[in-house]
Amino acid sequence: MLSTEHADLLKLSPSERILLAQDLWDSLNPEDIPIADWQKAELDRRKAAYQANPTSGRSWEEVQRRIIERHG
Repeated sequence: MLSTEHADLLKLSPSERILLAQDLWDSLNPEDIPIADWQKAELDRRKAAYQANPTSGRSWEEVQRRIIERHG
């Protein structure tokens, strides 16, 4: 349940709430965000795979194109 103070935030427009969420996210330092051991292991695995074969990935443009093709 939200406190009265936090419930007032729900009175903001959707775009204002999005901007607030972005501002809150941007205010965090990377060390403030907890990462589980399994997430660290997955990031290490992906980094090692990339370093072993840097050309195996796809560009952001290609990823976007494939998403749009599949989901419109």
